[in-house]
Amino acid sequence: MYALVDGNNFYCSVERVFRPSLTGRPVVVMGSNDGCVIARSNEAKALGVKMGEPWFQCRHLEKDQGLVALSANFTLYGDMSERMMTVAGSFAPRQEVYSIDECFLDFAGMPGGPGSLVETGRALREKVLRWTGIPTCVGFGPTKTLAKLANHIAKSAERKPGSYPEQLAQVCNLGELADEVRRELLVKTEVKEVWGVGPRIGAQLNAAGVSTVLDLVRLDPAAVRRRFSVVLEKTVLELRGISCLTLEDAPASRQQIMCSRSFGRPVLEMEGLVEALSDFAARAAEKLRKQENLAGAVHVFITTSPFRKEDRQYSRSVTVPLVRPTGDTRVLVSAAILALRAVFKPGYRYAKAGVMLMELQPESVHQAELDLGEPEPGTVPRDRSKLMSAVDAVNRRHGRGSLMVASAGLATARREFVPKQERRTPHYTTSWDDMPVARA
Repeated sequence: MYALVDGNNFYCSVERVFRPSLTGRPVVVMGSNDGCVIARSNEAKALGVKMGEPWFQCRHLEKDQGLVALSANFTLYGDMSERMMTVAGSFAPRQEVYSIDECFLDFAGMPGGPGSLVETGRALREKVLRWTGIPTCVGFGPTKTLAKLANHIAKSAERKPGSYPEQLAQVCNLGELADEVRRELLVKTEVKEVWGVGPRIGAQLNAAGVSTVLDLVRLDPAAVRRRFSVVLEKTVLELRGISCLTLEDAPASRQQIMCSRSFGRPVLEMEGLVEALSDFAARAAEKLRKQENLAGAVHVFITTSPFRKEDRQYSRSVTVPLVRPTGDTRVLVSAAILALRAVFKPGYRYAKAGVMLMELQPESVHQAELDLGEPEPGTVPRDRSKLMSAVDAVNRRHGRGSLMVASAGLATARREFVPKQERRTPHYTTSWDDMPVARA
């Protein structure tokens, strides 16, 4: 028999949910270059549109069924996500932003008991909806995995009436439920719905006779570790109420920083690739400085499209080591262009390119050098950290691309590498020109 550990630790999972289209029409959002479906309304799901389905395969539904397709608007999504996280974070002293549409809150030490958390969850959900217009579901549990499971139950109870008790819709607190009620919920939930299990491990568990969450909870943790992994062992312990995953207040620094993109149209000339890689290297450098790191090497790749069978195929990559680690955009862009000149071949229709910053280290750590002779004129390194900070500050205040390296081209010009976004909605919340105007 399983048991939940009662205590003062209560985690909350807050996740955005897709509501039915306000117009009643099926709606999908397409990813990079309007290629594949990355989000669907309930009406689009009812039409059989699958996640990740290429747009050309379901485009006929636009005419036949009134399907509405929109380009991804990442600027708008990011801004609305930040607003949602700010509102949700005001309800607890600690918050972990897990993804663009989900966060964890830690209610440890907060006044009140488990029974009062449902009221808090409903207040949180109502405030997020009122202030941002974003519908959410909220789940509470003694561990992060149980909080995620509670969120799944809250979301399913609202979306699929009859799947779970109606009173658990929108806000669910597993910590306040009686043992028998929790047991019934675990029996109703398939093991693949557990956070961290996934389809592959789920299929292996099904083959071993583990089909529900209750079946998983009943497994011996040591046996799970031997047969599967220590990660799944922690999942079993978390489902039993033993906390193994702590809240991460700040995201861990990345070991590599990648900026790449598929082009809106094929790039044929070196000039277009120079602009693309200059822009990518500058964006990667900004992320590098944000996590207070320096890069010791720059990796660059260019490739044609494998889906264009009629095109000649070519793909190459190269890594350029730096003399000394740096966060200077000028140095990183120069290294990227140097790498490009080493691998570029004319006569190909390039469809994608990218820049990866490697060998990252804290900017507070500097490797000293032996003074073995007088440096050549013009080779003495200059400290451009203040200049880089000023550039980042201007771009944060006035928008990305306000200040940029000249080799990236003009943002107002039609650059070949810019992704195709023919159906993008306006930047309602971040651009004065796109702000909606109400007229009498």
